[in-house]
Parts: sequence; structure tokens; C-alpha cells
Amino acid sequence: MTVAKKTLLFSKPSSKVMRDLRERAVESVLFLAALTSVATTIAILAILLYESILFFRQVPLWKFITDTQWTPLFDDKHYGILPLISGTLVTTVVALLVAVPTGTIAAIYLSEFAPVVVREVVKPALELLAGIPTVVYGYFALLFVTPLLQIFLPDLPGFNMLSAGIIIGIMIIPYVSSLSEDAMRAVPSYLREGSYATGATRLQTALRVVLPASISGISAAYILAISRAVGETMVVAIAAGGQPNLTWNPMEPAQTMTAYIVSVSLGDLPHGSLEYETIFAVGLTLLLITLSFNIIGHFLTKRYREIY
Repeated sequence: MTVAKKTLLFSKPSSKVMRDLRERAVESVLFLAALTSVATTIAILAILLYESILFFRQVPLWKFITDTQWTPLFDDKHYGILPLISGTLVTTVVALLVAVPTGTIAAIYLSEFAPVVVREVVKPALELLAGIPTVVYGYFALLFVTPLLQIFLPDLPGFNMLSAGIIIGIMIIPYVSSLSEDAMRAVPSYLREGSYATGATRLQTALRVVLPASISGISAAYILAISRAVGETMVVAIAAGGQPNLTWNPMEPAQTMTAYIVSVSLGDLPHGSLEYETIFAVGLTLLLITLSFNIIGHFLTKRYREIY
């Protein structure tokens, strides 16, 4: 046997072993990355559950979800989460009323009508909105949007949910427009060509063909925007007010769940006290609300994928 043949026989198993080792190493790294995200989520949920159990040992769950007052930091203590939930939902609804139509229209334009040069400029500019610090948005709402609204609404107080919701809506427009535009551009071109062949205009094709075909991705964008609006902290902490108020009027001040968590966690309350444990109960409620929206979005996405 020649030296060349011996070298070939030894090199083949050696290269196969090295290739297998590299593949296993890559698989291990990917598994650890996935495990890290899952473990982090489980750890957050475990901490919230543990601390919340300590809270609910002293405050009945029924009282927590039905009491209409939230005053854990006052002498007359009430632990009803409804005022914080109402503030969170009102600002979220206002934000969605701004972001959903604006982001969807922008996505339709960028996907179906905008020239390539315009799309390459406008889309990064929209996505740049997501990179602005939220504290800047908060002061923008307080010092610019609220005085501007007071020109048309003289009775609007300095702190209100309307201006905070509008700014949150502007802030989450990139989530709606960018993801929706990606979903629309993923629609096969033959669907557009078939629509044009039947005599449909570009607008009819966009609204009656592309939009229904991409509704799965668009609904996912909406759910992500809802989750982002529900979890927003600094805008509502600065512009919406710091007093829990059970109201559904966006022109009144109120406090959201995230704003309350910030105000208490940055205060001087001792760790382990009942007042401090409230932030974990509020955090768990916020997590359940966000989880509910994500579950709804998952089923909607799955349903529309089956239809289209």
C-alpha cells in the first residue's frame, strides 16, 4: 500500500470525526441559547409567583380583583387593581387607535406603491422611531403634545392619558408598519399578477388580495404592538399622572401598572413589607394580561394561516 493510500484512509475518518464534533458543538450552543431564554422566562415567572403568594396571604384575591380603590401607600389602605388596569387599558387603546391605522397604511404604501428609493429611505426612518429613548417620548408628551392638545381642549389637565397614549401610539408605529410591510412583501407575486390580469387596480389588489393573504403576519404585528403598549413605562410615568384613578376617560390623569411599579421600586419602602410586595402582584397581573394577548395572537395567526 502506498503512502498516498494510507494518508487517504486515515484522513477520511479523521475529517468525519471533526465534522461531527463541529456539528455537535453548534447544536450545543444553539440548545444553550434556547435554554437560556426559556430558563430566564421561568425564573421571572417563579419570582413573581413566589412574591405574589406572600402578598395574597395577607390580601384576598377576590378583594384584589374587585376593589375599586388602589391606595396601598396611604393610611386607608385598599388593594384593588382595577384603577391600574383601567389606566393601562385606556392608554393602550389610545395608542392602538393611533398606531394601527397609521402603521397599516404606511405598510400598504411601502409594500405596494412606494418606489424602491422611497422605501429605502422611509422604512429606516420609521424604524428609527423605535430607537429613541422612551424618556424622551415622555417629556415630549408632557411638554409639547399636552400643551398642543390644550389649545383645542382647554379643560385638559397637565397630566392625562390622552397625550401619553398618542405618544405611545407614535412610538409603536414601527412595530406595526415594519412587520406588516414584511408580511405583505412575502405574499407571492403570482397573486398580484392574477389580480391585475382580472382588471383590478393596484389599490384593489392591495386591499383585496395582498392584505387578506398577509393577515397572519399583520395580526402578529398588532399583537406585538399591543404588548409593547401595555408594557410601556416611562411615557405613562411622566405624562399620564401618578394617581390611581378608576376612569375610562382618556382626558383624565391616571396611573398604569408599569408606572406604579416604577414609583414603588424607586421609593424608600422596605423590602419584604406588604406595600413593597404589591409590585410583584401588579407585575404578575401585567404578565398575565400580556400573555393573554400573545395567546390570542397565536390562535389568530394559526387560524388565518389555515384559511389562506
